[in-house]
This record gives sequence, structure tokens and C-alpha cells, in this order.
Amino acid sequence: MIEVNGVTKTYGKKHTVFTALDDVNFSIPDGASVAIIGKSGSGKSTLMHVMSGLDRPQTGEIIIDGQDILKLKSREVDQFRSRQMSFIFQSFFVEANESCYNNVGMVCEIADVPASQHQEKIERALEAVELLEKKKSRARDLSGGQKQRLAIARAIVNDPKILFADEPTGNLDSATGEIIEDLLFRYNREKGVTLIIVTHDHDLAKRCDIMIQIRDGKITSIDKKKPVQKTKHKKVVQS
Repeated sequence: MIEVNGVTKTYGKKHTVFTALDDVNFSIPDGASVAIIGKSGSGKSTLMHVMSGLDRPQTGEIIIDGQDILKLKSREVDQFRSRQMSFIFQSFFVEANESCYNNVGMVCEIADVPASQHQEKIERALEAVELLEKKKSRARDLSGGQKQRLAIARAIVNDPKILFADEPTGNLDSATGEIIEDLLFRYNREKGVTLIIVTHDHDLAKRCDIMIQIRDGKITSIDKKKPVQKTKHKKVVQS
């Protein structure tokens, strides 16, 4: 469970104060797919940064599994985030000159995963996004859709409980974007991971269990379409 209670985030001082988030409140059950939707400048990316501990609000609570991460020290938040969360961004952020295998392996090294587990975890993540046969290929030789799938493999290799995706299909054509969307929702459904998507795309948002509309830093509506079905599998099933 993620609880966002009374969160307000401002930038600037005195006459230049800008309120990015204004008394934001909502909760997200484990295993839900959630869209945070709004226009550019609405506060949706700031909300993601605050929820993940990448930024700190002036007031409020971010409670994850009963723990207010805003009460943790900076190093403790970093450790919590590395164990519990992963991120996918509009820009792929892959190492162009490294192989797909090494791109995913870097995450294992940063997270201090025992070397004996690297190969199994890396190949499992690449298989989940249908890139195992490309494991020796350099990232720069992949298509845009393949690069985003590689970014997803990096995000899921350490089995996060919460997966943040910030405009994950923004740099892709519609057909390729739909493939990426299907992959994310399948992973959410089959692994029971909480998926939080920041987007301005209403069609993408409508695929989620919960749609949180934000405007000028305020939540204007929360639409819960259906009960969240929480199921977990050890491995993502290939389609």
C-alpha cells in the first residue's frame, strides 16, 4: 500500500513561490496499475519524484508498507528506493556501446547482487522483454522499441515492488508504443508489481486500474475502474 497524505511541494521563495503540489491525498493498493495524468506543468512528474523519494515536499507523508519514507535519512531513502523501486523514462538511458547483457548487468552491480546470481537474473529479465537473443548486441544497434524494452529489462532485473514509468512510450510510434504498453501491463498483472505511469495520454491512462487526474498541482479526480486483481508468478509468461 502506498499512501500520499497532505503532500505540498513548493519551489522558490516569497514573491517567486510556485506551488507544484497542493495538499495531495490518495492511496494505491499493492499490485495496482495507476495512471497519473495531466498536461505539461500540471505537477505529475513532481508527484512521481516525491512518491519515490527523489524529491522532498515541504509537508505531508509518503507511507509505503507502513513506513513514512520522508522520515528516513537521505542514505536510508536511497537504500529503500534501490530495494523497492525501479524507473523507466521517456528517454531510454541505455549505454549505447555496451551489450544488452552488460546494460542489464550494470544494475546488478550497482545493487550489489552476488556475482553468482548475475547470469540467471540478467537472462531472465532479457527473456521477459523478448531480447534474450540480442544479449550480445550493442544497445546502439537496437531499434527504438528494442531500446525501451532493454530499459524495462534493466528496471525489472532486481524484482522491484513498485515500477515507475514516466511517459514510457513518448518517443515511440503508436504501434511500437502499444507493444511496450502491453509488456508493462503484462508484467504488472503476472508479477503483482505496482505500476505507476506518468502520462498525458488518455488512451494509455484508461488501461490502468486507477486514473489520478492532476491539474495545477491539485488532484481533480480519482477514477477507480475495477477491483485490483493481485496475482504473482515467478516468471513473466511470454506472449
